[in-house]
Amino acid sequence: MIAAASAAPARLPFSPSPSLMQVRDLIYKTAGIFQSNNRLRFLDEQCQKRIKALGLRTTREYFDCLTTKPMARGELSSLLNEITIGETFFFRNQPQLDGIRNVVLPRVLEAKSRMHLRHLRVWSAGCSTGEEPYTLAIILLEECKARLKGWTFEVVATDLNQRSIATAEAGTYGEYSVRNIEASLREKYFRFEGAQLQVMPEVRSKVRFTRLNLSEDAAMTSMTGVDIILCCNVLIYFDLASKKQVIHRFHSSLHNHGYLFLGHAESLFGISDEFQLVHLPSSTAYVKSEARDQKETG
Repeated sequence: MIAAASAAPARLPFSPSPSLMQVRDLIYKTAGIFQSNNRLRFLDEQCQKRIKALGLRTTREYFDCLTTKPMARGELSSLLNEITIGETFFFRNQPQLDGIRNVVLPRVLEAKSRMHLRHLRVWSAGCSTGEEPYTLAIILLEECKARLKGWTFEVVATDLNQRSIATAEAGTYGEYSVRNIEASLREKYFRFEGAQLQVMPEVRSKVRFTRLNLSEDAAMTSMTGVDIILCCNVLIYFDLASKKQVIHRFHSSLHNHGYLFLGHAESLFGISDEFQLVHLPSSTAYVKSEARDQKETG
């Protein structure tokens, strides 16, 4: 008779210290990122990494470090790097990309032509390690002999995590990140660097990376005249109040014909009525309400 396997020991409930709660509140105040109660253990683990790296002893000492100049700003950035690590790869959401290329892009170009403008601006908000903005640049480069002939374009890519930005700017990726890229596109837009693939200069020149905090009004005011925004799997880090603020800023950043794309499991239901849902083949997007109204009455 085989003895029953003993049950794994139950994980003890986590009791956060008052100092950890102060760290959580500081992160929310400065970055709009809310660490829910079920993520406090994770937050504590990341704080402990930084406490060890700095040679500190307690979370109280670490909170003092986060709030005392001259270290405060740099150390907060280091902590945010630890808690905002994203996972992504090239051509991650093909139905969404098809919707952009086949439906949204023609509509946007038509609207911009009426404005006598022939420059396209796309924003990858929460770009992580760069796979999404480079994907967008590749798609748009493929359109330069057809829909985008005679046009210029730029992809602005922003993220809160400075380490992710550095990785994106380097433009070198392993097999996992590029596994969804068609062979012809790999050959055209990448070159081998040892066992990894390097994004070609033609693509990299179309993408501008910068660190940006979506909760900072001053930084967000520079993001204007945008035609398409992708903010996929980023809002999950924000509470309702912060989501509303970010979405309102996106609304201000977009041209009247502009489109907003979220992750496939995200929506603006209960968050904003400044956008209207648009159904695309196998995906969805949001368009500024006034643009939808003009299209329906035009």
